[in-house]
Amino acid sequence: MWKVKQALQTRILLLLFLTVLLLSGIPAYAQDPTTPAPSPASVPLSAPIVVIPVHQTVETGLQKFLDRALKEAADARAMYVILDIDTFGGRVDAAEEIGEMIRSSPVPTLGFVHGKAVSAGSYIALNATKIAMEPGSSIGAAAVVDGSGNEIENVKVIAHWASEMRAAAELRGRDPQIAEAMVDKNVGVTMKPIGRTVPKGQLVSLTAEEAVKVGYAETTAKDLNEVIRYLVGTEHPVIHLKPTPAEAFSRWLTQPLIATLLLFIGIAGIAIELFVPGFGVPGIVGLLGFGLYFFGHYIVGFAGVEDIALFIIGVVLLIIEIFVSSFGILGILGIACLFSSVVMAAYNTKQAALNLSIAFVLSIVVLAIFIKIFKHRGVWNRFILRDKLTTDKGYTSAESRSDLLGKSGTAITPLRPAGTIQIGDERVDVVTSGEFIAVNSQVVVVHVEGSRVIVREAHGVLH
Repeated sequence: MWKVKQALQTRILLLLFLTVLLLSGIPAYAQDPTTPAPSPASVPLSAPIVVIPVHQTVETGLQKFLDRALKEAADARAMYVILDIDTFGGRVDAAEEIGEMIRSSPVPTLGFVHGKAVSAGSYIALNATKIAMEPGSSIGAAAVVDGSGNEIENVKVIAHWASEMRAAAELRGRDPQIAEAMVDKNVGVTMKPIGRTVPKGQLVSLTAEEAVKVGYAETTAKDLNEVIRYLVGTEHPVIHLKPTPAEAFSRWLTQPLIATLLLFIGIAGIAIELFVPGFGVPGIVGLLGFGLYFFGHYIVGFAGVEDIALFIIGVVLLIIEIFVSSFGILGILGIACLFSSVVMAAYNTKQAALNLSIAFVLSIVVLAIFIKIFKHRGVWNRFILRDKLTTDKGYTSAESRSDLLGKSGTAITPLRPAGTIQIGDERVDVVTSGEFIAVNSQVVVVHVEGSRVIVREAHGVLH
């Protein structure tokens, strides 16, 4: 048993060490997103044009990258920022934050749509100072959808998003009704420059040529070189800003599906490590899952050092709970710290709580399967005292008094119901079955349970 406890302590201390080691390294990697803007000596004498990619899904990772990139463009005193847009949309809240950053940029912006600018992508393009579109590209169809891709029918949500699109169009002098009709099927719009009417029940989506004719794009361009010639008339110094490897990795890690998977790996790995003896890999994999979760959220700027510290505190409390009996208090506090750190590290607390709930349920299922598979290995042994308290191991057992059964004696103290009687020359501690027996009463031993002697009154009091 001592060897089992010692092995368990060693493994838990190893897990704690790996937790601290893994998470303490996060701040070192987190320096990538704050890479300083190019020094004045590295910037061409003529103000450069900065190209920033807006590709794939619009989400919080993209938002943080664009925040850094726009600041670097401002520090480089860029002439223009070209937003290279090709996206089917994404999170509305992230798009709104990106739109605010574009509007606040001191550098004029141009949204170059060279593929799709759908949904949130349309909103990002509309916030740019100018729009250029590649022939064959499109913009619009900005309905709000849920995580399954189904359109949301909530009137308040639609009205809010439509007002955001309308405001972005008005800001740049574009027809706001067209922007509203990209979101709300109940609007409908007639676009006289292209002789087209989109009735109620349909969303507006414009081709590159249509967008130019209705004032939703300033020009069409085959590639970035044509866009640059449109802006400055000739070739010009260009700076291409791209996500760092850490930023690209963190964008992937912070996607809801991946975040849920990492939480599942973390919870299941730690639980299997504690419940199934003879392993070591599940605990390491579990810590790696949690580590990647916090790494991704730290890189994009959502998680802070305090969140990581809270997670470590939670792990420590759970470990202490295993060795110190606190009636579950430390365990509850540890779980609360773990769950709180996960939720606090996320951009959207409701989404994080949902991800955590799903991961927790899946972990319980996997843990149950592992316990069933490995029950022959004594899953519960570490929680059960298996030592045999025998005399050959130095333990002293209580002496059985079965030899007193049927013997008579005299109560030398009142029995209420416990007391002492005299049997021959021996004083014996006894109890009654619940009745009171006065001192000097004659008693008889009626039952013996190990060292517990039970008596009843035999006959009257001795005088």
